[in-house]
Amino acid sequence: MPMPAFEEYEPAGDCACRGCAQRRRALARARAIPLRDGGHPAARGARRALVLATAAGVVLGGGGGAAVAVTTPTPTPGPAALDDPGSPQGGRTPLHGPKGGPVGQPGAPANPGAVKRIDRTTIINRAKLWLDAKVPYSMSTYFTDGYRQDCSGYVSMAWNLGSNEWTGSLDSFATKITKEELLPGDMLLFHNPADPNNGSHVVIFGGWVDETRTHYIAYEQTRPHTRKLATPYGYWANATKYLPYRFNGVTSGTVPIVPTTPVVPVAPEVPGVPAAPGTEPPAAGPKPGDVTVFPGAAKFAAGATNDQVAQLGRMLIERGAYRFYPKGVADRTWSEHDKLATQAFQRAQGWAGADADGIPGAHTWRLLVQKQGNNIPPTVGTAPPPAPGPGGVRAYPGAAVFRPGQSHPAVAALGRQLVKKGFGKYYTSGPGPRWGETDRRNVEAFQRAQGWRGASANGYPGPETWRRLFA
Repeated sequence: MPMPAFEEYEPAGDCACRGCAQRRRALARARAIPLRDGGHPAARGARRALVLATAAGVVLGGGGGAAVAVTTPTPTPGPAALDDPGSPQGGRTPLHGPKGGPVGQPGAPANPGAVKRIDRTTIINRAKLWLDAKVPYSMSTYFTDGYRQDCSGYVSMAWNLGSNEWTGSLDSFATKITKEELLPGDMLLFHNPADPNNGSHVVIFGGWVDETRTHYIAYEQTRPHTRKLATPYGYWANATKYLPYRFNGVTSGTVPIVPTTPVVPVAPEVPGVPAAPGTEPPAAGPKPGDVTVFPGAAKFAAGATNDQVAQLGRMLIERGAYRFYPKGVADRTWSEHDKLATQAFQRAQGWAGADADGIPGAHTWRLLVQKQGNNIPPTVGTAPPPAPGPGGVRAYPGAAVFRPGQSHPAVAALGRQLVKKGFGKYYTSGPGPRWGETDRRNVEAFQRAQGWRGASANGYPGPETWRRLFA
């Protein structure tokens, strides 16, 4: 997947040559906040060095452009460098900054030994507040809730610390964990003590994209504003330096228990049978355009495109279906991702067989809309090897097999079956066991022949594609 690029401020009319662009980046890094406002001492030296270098360039070259000629060129940053935030950040400050809030009472930095208790769903919901508001990135501006609008201020807000921490202090509020222990609401932290304002960064972990655990959903405060994005583990750049931590105040539950709401068993999908009185908690307020009454199974047919499919995806992601949506977001076209996510939610209720077929019915919809029932487990257990099916053909081996560069006997079997079915025109040799673009294009042609479009015909085989190929 293409890596996103951070936006840079370029004044209108500035020279676009590489040297001038590098000089503007250096100037941006040097503009750290003053010491009196919590800035880092290293920033003062950076500004002084930049001023001296620029002045020397003017004297020796007779003009502003000559500063580039006497400065050692820096290699042009590649894609990874563009995704290294390099975000200047403020130091530890109370809410609303050193001068305090509107009433002029700054308070004091938080005490790591007296953190507030908070559940994981609340952490994620707090993170979404800035996401929905598209809070702009700033190392010196404070949002209306009092938290500084940089990466560490964002995590301080999500954890409800009551003060603005920085990457050098957030770990005192948390405990280091392993990659395998990560759950939504934890953080991935990279603190660069040698140069804290250049490269240090922190994100909120929102869940794994899929069972391979190579990508996760990151909630982060970065330029130009808060974002949520599927991100390679541990990050786009300096990946090995991002360490997982768990907030010391987090409760074990993934979903907060609604007071006075009894916990009752959830029955399988039974069309036309209402739930028992008193077993359903009050429904949360719907978003604009959301449907609270089940819209009908026709909305979720193969290739269907409508707002209810997107609404279903959003509700499933909120209930733990991160791994079924590679980009971390749901779209309006019904696809294999939606079906697998729905099936996972149904199985989380203890349903099986036809009651967990991946097609939402009235009861599935009601549980999702009213935030009732069990969440999808955040981790996936190791599945046993697929058993051979009819005719010796193995069962669907899983989406992880069909990734660029992966080698697996199932890839070769898939290719042979595509050729047999008349969908091998893109092969110039093979097929072989290594998954590649020719395999994907042949699969896409087969999927389109089934009448599928959009995400349902993306060239990556799911269980239904596999079943039809080997039927």
